[in-house]
Amino acid sequence: MPIQTRRLVLVPCSLQVAKAVLQNRKAASVLVHAYLPDGWPAVDLRDYLPLYAEQLVCDPALLGWGIWLMIDQSGPTVIGDVGFKGRPDVNGTVEIGYSVLPAYRRQGYAGEAVRALVDWAFTQDRVSHVVAECETRNLTSIRVLEKLGMRRQGQDSRLIRWRLDKPDV
Repeated sequence: MPIQTRRLVLVPCSLQVAKAVLQNRKAASVLVHAYLPDGWPAVDLRDYLPLYAEQLVCDPALLGWGIWLMIDQSGPTVIGDVGFKGRPDVNGTVEIGYSVLPAYRRQGYAGEAVRALVDWAFTQDRVSHVVAECETRNLTSIRVLEKLGMRRQGQDSRLIRWRLDKPDV
């Protein structure tokens, strides 16, 4: 189920990989066929991986609706992660999030990865909308989401909410 772009391979994070990232990074690197640099995963993802692993144990079909590894093909090196915060809801909405290691930011990787995963989501029958959130001060993420064609749906003092509807075919 990997997704290939011009520079990246996006790989859904399997149960085996999720466990290995926390227990044996060398084994995780072998499983994903890529180098895992220091700093990946970021603290928030590292804290979430045990719960994600439990979710995959209970429901293996969740694979694809969670974490995906962002692998730079030239390394190959894991440079970040992208993914959904669960399956589509009753309205066909999925929320996407992403993170890129500092050394790889401002090079278009986030946009490339998010575009590829959004395109994949829109091939799934149950998906009608992709939403996202970003901090109001995160100008880089704002540009990424605008370039993807997402529209602002609202904001508060801290977060902007975004939405992209599935194109009519």
